[in-house]
Amino acid sequence: MKAEIIAIGTELLLGHIVNTNAAFLSQKLAEIGIDVYYQTTVGDNPGRLEEAIKKAAARSDIVITSGGLGPTVDDITIETIARLIKRKGVKWIRNNVGTAPGLITEYIGKTLIALPGPPREIEPMFEKDIIPYLKRLSGAKVSMISRSIKTTGLAESQVNGLVKDLLALKPPTTVGIYAKLGQVELKIMSKANDKAAARRSIAKIERKIRLKLKDRIFGYDDETLESAVGKILSKKRLTIATAESCTGGLLAHRITNISGSSDYFLMGLITYSNAAKIDILGVPEILIKDFGAVSEPVALAMADRIRIKAGSDIGVGITGIAGPTGGTKKKPMGLVYIALAAKNKKVVRELRFKGSREEVKFQASQIALDMIRRNI
Repeated sequence: MKAEIIAIGTELLLGHIVNTNAAFLSQKLAEIGIDVYYQTTVGDNPGRLEEAIKKAAARSDIVITSGGLGPTVDDITIETIARLIKRKGVKWIRNNVGTAPGLITEYIGKTLIALPGPPREIEPMFEKDIIPYLKRLSGAKVSMISRSIKTTGLAESQVNGLVKDLLALKPPTTVGIYAKLGQVELKIMSKANDKAAARRSIAKIERKIRLKLKDRIFGYDDETLESAVGKILSKKRLTIATAESCTGGLLAHRITNISGSSDYFLMGLITYSNAAKIDILGVPEILIKDFGAVSEPVALAMADRIRIKAGSDIGVGITGIAGPTGGTKKKPMGLVYIALAAKNKKVVRELRFKGSREEVKFQASQIALDMIRRNI
């Protein structure tokens, strides 16, 4: 069966909010073997919504709308559907979180489902009521199973080059590539009547990817780089402390965002000024005078001093120019030094990032986490 999703709301078209509902619905429909070929976004206009529903029903078996339900003047979905189906008989779907119920009805022989817009309302309604209904409706036993493999340290083009033969696979088992800031994800998807068979197909492809990407892989499915690092630190019973300048505590935030991080994270200092680096961390003033605060020697000193100060096994130091101001020809915006210090090992890297201030900070924290992962 084929489904189409219609997201309703002028705020979506204006870019005021992100349409996360379409991603959620598409994922859930794929899991029960229902294909989504089209997604449409339409503003709060009855005429255009009616046109969108008619077009969707003409080419799909199931039409699902999200948004436009409720008590405000721009809630036009019920009114539009009533005008289309010309009858009152619908199946109402209870909303246990918000005020607007959903509904299931029929239009020109197709299933029409209307759901509210807020994700915290639509998600439990879809899981509890719509998925069981659609399973009964389709009568199919086909399921879509997926496995995400997450990498860092390689650009999308590099990952693509290593696995291009797998990206060319045809259904029922396929591989997709998705680039995010500082990370590239490979998603293996398999559709089958037999879940065990689908899992075997995925496992076979996963083994091939692991052989090609090796230690560039840091995690799977919902695992994050910080959670992967936390697992290693816990397993090896190592402790860590951070001294940050340009990242403003982002590395410490990401590490401590993992439950149980108190077992391995001891201390984080944001030594933004030169005075703080000297007076609080104990970075030798001569290093800053001779090499500048954004330099390899200062990053190494920050990592080593925080390790000693915290009494941790590992210390990490980050110093750089996040921009967009403050750069020079010799030390441009995006220049970052990241150092890792242990009792018998010191590592430092010079990085040059592109992007906004927030993007530079995030990429620096990503590389720092990966340095921790690869060096312990």
